[in-house]
Amino acid sequence: MAARAVLVLNAGSSSIKFQTFRIAGRGLDVGLRGQIEGIGTAHPLATMTEAGEKRERKLSSAEGADMRGALVLLAQAIGARAGELDIAAAGHRVVHGGAEYARPLVVDDAVLAKLDKLVPLAPLHQPHNLSAIRAARQALPGVPQVACFDTAFHRGHAQVAELFALPYEMYEAGVRRYGFHGLSYEYVAATLPEAAPEIATGRVVVAHLGSGASLCGIKGGRSIDSTMGFTAVDGLPMGTRTGQLDPGVVLYLMQERRLSAKDIETLLYKKSGLLGISGVSNDMRDLLESKAPRARLAVDYFVFRVARETAALASALGGIDGVVFTAGIGERSVEIRRRVCEGLAWLGVELDAAANERGGPRISRAGSRVSAWVVPTNEELMIARHARELLGL
Repeated sequence: MAARAVLVLNAGSSSIKFQTFRIAGRGLDVGLRGQIEGIGTAHPLATMTEAGEKRERKLSSAEGADMRGALVLLAQAIGARAGELDIAAAGHRVVHGGAEYARPLVVDDAVLAKLDKLVPLAPLHQPHNLSAIRAARQALPGVPQVACFDTAFHRGHAQVAELFALPYEMYEAGVRRYGFHGLSYEYVAATLPEAAPEIATGRVVVAHLGSGASLCGIKGGRSIDSTMGFTAVDGLPMGTRTGQLDPGVVLYLMQERRLSAKDIETLLYKKSGLLGISGVSNDMRDLLESKAPRARLAVDYFVFRVARETAALASALGGIDGVVFTAGIGERSVEIRRRVCEGLAWLGVELDAAANERGGPRISRAGSRVSAWVVPTNEELMIARHARELLGL
C-alpha cells in the first residue's frame, strides 16, 4: 500500500528544491529529495537523493527549459514511485504574503491573483514561487497546493515595529515592515526547546545568514522584530542585495544619474551587497579565500552589520540571552561566527573556539552571560508540517 506523503517545493529563479515527507503516525519521514538546477540554461541538472543514495542526471535544454518542464520531470520521478508514495499535498514556500495572508492556506485562482500583485515587493522570489505553484497544479491535478509564507511568522509585531514614518494612510494601505525568512525562524524557534533549552523561552537573536541574510529577535518563541522590512532587500547586506539603504540614495540615482526604476531594481537586487562591494563574488566562501582588498572589505562590512543589528534587536527585546546562527553561512562558516561573536563580546558572548570549530551546537563557553549556538534550519520540514496540519493529514 502506498504511503501518504507531502511534497515540498522551494522554487528559485533557475532551480527548484524538493522533498517528499512520508506521513508516519504523528511524524514525517524524509523520502526522495533533491533539486533541478540550471533551469532555462544550456546545462540543466537534476540531482536526487533517496535512502542516502545520490544520483545526478544531465538534462537536455528542452527538458529543463522552464519551470513547467522541471515540474513535469519531478512528477515523473514521483510517478515512478507510485506504488510507494501517494502525494496527498504539495507545500510551497511563498516569500511574500502581504497584509492579508498570515497563515498557510490552500491556493486557488483568487489567491494566486492576489499573490501576483505582491511580485514587485519580492521580485527575486515571488514570480518563481508562483510559477512553481501553477506548474504543480498542472503536473499534479487534484492535489491541494498549500502556500506557506515567509512573512507569516512576523505577523503580530507591535505596531511600532511595523511602521515607517510615512503618512499613516500608507500604513493602512499595506506599506509597512513585514519581515522575511519566517519559515526558517519558525523552525528554529520550534527546535530550541530540544537544541538549546536554556534559551528556548528567553530573548534570542537568530541570524539567518546565507545568500539572503537577516536577523530576527525572538522572545518566548515569538517574533518581536526583524531586520527585513517592506521587501526582502532591507536589513543586512546580502549576496547581491544592498540591505539597509538611505532612501535619498534612490532619489539621487533617479534624479542625478538618470537611472530608471528598472535600472534601480537591478542595482539594488542583483548588483549590490557582497558582490557590489567586493567586485569579486557574491559567495562568502570565495570572499574568505580571496586576498583582494575589496573582498576583505565586503566581509568586514558584513560582520560589522550583523553585530550592529544584533545589538539593535537586543534593545528591541529588552535584553538578550542567546544568539543562534543558522542557514548556509551561519551553519558552515567558522570564521564568520567567530568574528560576529567577537563583535558581541561586550554584550557578554564568550566564544569557545574549539566548539566553534566543531560546529556546536553550543559554541560559547560555560558561564557565558549570553550563549551562542548553531542550529541548522529546515524550511522544507516546516512547510510539510504546515501542509499536514492545514489539511488534517
